[in-house]
Amino acid sequence: MKRNVRSLALVLVVALCVAALAGCSASSGTKPTASAPTFKDTFTYAQGADPRGLDPALVDDGESSKIIVNIYEGLLKYAPDSTKVEPALAESWTISDDGLSYTFKLKQGVKFHDGTDFNADAVKFNIDRQLPPKVTADMGYAGFVFGSVKDVVVVDPSTVTINLNQKNTAFLANLAMSLAAPMVSPKALTDGNNSVMEAPVGTGPYKFVKWSKGENVVLVRNDDYWGEKAKTKNVVFRFISDNSARVLALNNGEVDMIDGIDATVVDKVTQGGDKLFEAPGMNVNYMAYNTTTAMFKDVAARKAVSQAINVDELVKSLYQGYSEKATTILPTFVPGYSADVQQVGYDEAAAKAGLAAAGIKKIHMIAYTNPRPYNAATGVALATAIQGYLQKVGVECTIDTFDWTTYKAKVKEGNYDIAFYGWIGDNGDPDNFLNLLADKDPSMNIARWQDPVYIDMIKKGLQTANGPERDAQYAAMEKYVAERAIWLPISHAKTLAAYGPKASGFNYHVTGNVFLSKAVVGQ
Repeated sequence: MKRNVRSLALVLVVALCVAALAGCSASSGTKPTASAPTFKDTFTYAQGADPRGLDPALVDDGESSKIIVNIYEGLLKYAPDSTKVEPALAESWTISDDGLSYTFKLKQGVKFHDGTDFNADAVKFNIDRQLPPKVTADMGYAGFVFGSVKDVVVVDPSTVTINLNQKNTAFLANLAMSLAAPMVSPKALTDGNNSVMEAPVGTGPYKFVKWSKGENVVLVRNDDYWGEKAKTKNVVFRFISDNSARVLALNNGEVDMIDGIDATVVDKVTQGGDKLFEAPGMNVNYMAYNTTTAMFKDVAARKAVSQAINVDELVKSLYQGYSEKATTILPTFVPGYSADVQQVGYDEAAAKAGLAAAGIKKIHMIAYTNPRPYNAATGVALATAIQGYLQKVGVECTIDTFDWTTYKAKVKEGNYDIAFYGWIGDNGDPDNFLNLLADKDPSMNIARWQDPVYIDMIKKGLQTANGPERDAQYAAMEKYVAERAIWLPISHAKTLAAYGPKASGFNYHVTGNVFLSKAVVGQ
């Protein structure tokens, strides 16, 4: 079915230097031959923080996801340059006429890294662990991916049927996502008491070797991989929290690629002889009100705070052209985006009056300290900027700051008036963004907003076929959220990364994941 998503060409292939022609004598009668290019046996990628874990059912962050996609695979995958769904561990599929049953033919002869067979029983095991009654509170993506699943039926070792409770237009796209959907070895899960957070076992092109907390995760090529073998033997994910320190590591040749950079270090990248990767980002960076607090249960109070913040000025100052102001939750190229949606606008005088009427004098904020793909400037920088705007209208803000892993726990506890977060689109479907505000999990729906009307709108959108009618439904959801000022959307960040001049073959995908099986570094 056609979509209104423009393809984002994010597969970057950088020309490698070819060795000089081998010498030969004129009398030998042999033709000059070119020696084959040689590559290093390790590709090192630096990101801003450790993963939260390496079990795709138990994490919900990009740092984890970037590593996970190189270890695991799902039934389906996305095309390298878009979110078009393609076969992966499933070779083909059929959908019943009523849209409630999906039958998948699986690849045969595939094994997990521990030698366990991948088959229909493994698929059922992976999905069943994320369905009631087995699903646990820390499976944040289970509802997104499998919330509409009724049951899983093993037809034969290479055939599995997934039955739904209701039609879900986004279901196939969900099955290609990097979280919840990837297949984990049932043996490893059984041995690990339903968790492989620190001992991941998938079917992918790389196998897990070790995780040194605060330092790196090391992977090695899966030489028994069913598909095209990885080009580089080892992949190392290093963790360097400071932006400038990551750039220095790249400039010094200690790492081959980095992410999480912002406008302040771009010149350092290029002046150091390295290269910038830049592409449109499928993400949103936002400020959320805790709608369960006495202060922000009231829509008038939320609107008054939003009116105090000059988002246009903030985005230009903080991101310096590497993010664009978010006028809606959805990026402009995602179906359902509407230019007619109006967020609460900047109006300092109205803010003062509204805040006085609401009796708001102090606000407690929490923020994260590390860069994020949707906010390379860090949550602290964003919170500090907003603190400044609120001081102008007579409101004192306290900001508690935490590293990313701790911040996730603090968000779940809910002890805040305002928190800062973001979202990287998983599958190019509008439901993937807007369903956040219907989710019952407070680590996903950090505004803790539960609105029956909105939840019904989400359900209707999921059951509608792709096209103008569905796009209009999601535009209406955006308007409904904006009118109630649940979030203050801030920006959509460009995807920025940097790489050494001899690095090539990596795929920095529109979903924010980086696939390294074809990545190489010239000698």
